[in-house]
Formats: sequence, C-alpha cells, structure tokens
Amino acid sequence: MFRKRTDFTVVGANHDVTEAIEELTGILCDVLLIDSLDAFRTIGARVNVADNLGSAKIVLFGMEEDPEHFLEAVRLGISGYLPNDASSAQMIAAVKSVMQGEAICPPKLCKSLFEHVAKGFLLNSGKVEQDCHTVSDLTYRQRQLMALVAEGMTNKEIANTLHLSQFTVKNHIRRVMIHLRANSRHRAVDVIRSSGFSHSA
Repeated sequence: MFRKRTDFTVVGANHDVTEAIEELTGILCDVLLIDSLDAFRTIGARVNVADNLGSAKIVLFGMEEDPEHFLEAVRLGISGYLPNDASSAQMIAAVKSVMQGEAICPPKLCKSLFEHVAKGFLLNSGKVEQDCHTVSDLTYRQRQLMALVAEGMTNKEIANTLHLSQFTVKNHIRRVMIHLRANSRHRAVDVIRSSGFSHSA
C-alpha cells in the first residue's frame, strides 16, 4: 500500500521480529509501523528506540480497542494506535498526522486516556492534600529541626545550633519520621518540601 505511493518511501519491511530488530539497528526511518503489541514489547526490550531510531514515531495498527493494551502502548511511547478495522485511507492519514507531530487513536480510547489521567491526578492531589494536613500538625520546634536536617546538618550540629541535647534532637526527628510515615530523615524532608510548607514556618 505504501510502496504504491509517491509521497512515502518504504525503507524496510519484515514479518519476523528478530530480523526486524536487526534491520532497525541499521536503518533510519520517520515512522515505524508495528502490527502487534507483543512485537512492540519485544522490540522495546531489545532495541533502544530513542538511540537507534532517533525521532522515529511508533504507530501500532490492527489493534483491538482494549483500553488496558492501549494505555500500556501509550506508556511505551507510541504516537498512533489504529484499530483492526481501520481502512487504508485511515492508515495513510494516521502516518501523515504522526509525521506532523500529532497523536492518533480511536475516540473511545482517547476518552479512556483522559479518564486515566484524571484519575491519577485526583489520586495525587488527594495524597498531596493529606501530606499537607500531616505536615501542618508538626510543631514549630520540629519544623525548625527539619530545616536544619534539610541543610545537611548532623544531630550533633543541630544540637549545638539549637542548644539542645543530641538525645532530644534524635527523639524529635524520630517522632517527625513516624508522624510523616517516612523511613528516613531525608524522606521526611522530601515530604515536607512536597507539601509546600516552609520548614521553619
């Protein structure tokens, strides 16, 4: 189909995945058409697309309209996802669109992508909000201590700076870690930073 057109140049075609992988390490192409998600997984595992194909766009065709497979393909870096009932004209149009920097997929799967992104956003927003409430419960002294931890100070240095015993400093930091459910002092600092709170506020 593509060989018959003057506006495309076919640089390679292979029905064997292993042989295709060998070809891909030695040719340059703008668009790579693959008719199997399994084949795409194999190629992705054996060939570093970014290094060996440069800016080549990946278009999967002949696909089932399966949201789970579609989302996996999106995560793997595709630019186009065509169902198995796509016409020749649709495939040609899809390749042209992808070459122009667009992404192509069936409307139903586009909706599932939107829902997936929205769900992830809401989950992350909820976590950030929960972290904010947790961090807001820290005492002034605890935040003051964590500000010094964030600067890379040791317990001894913090104790000297705040005129506290090392035991008190260690105890405060341990309580902060438990309160923030952090497995290290550095993780506790990360949680406080991600919440948007100032350590010394």
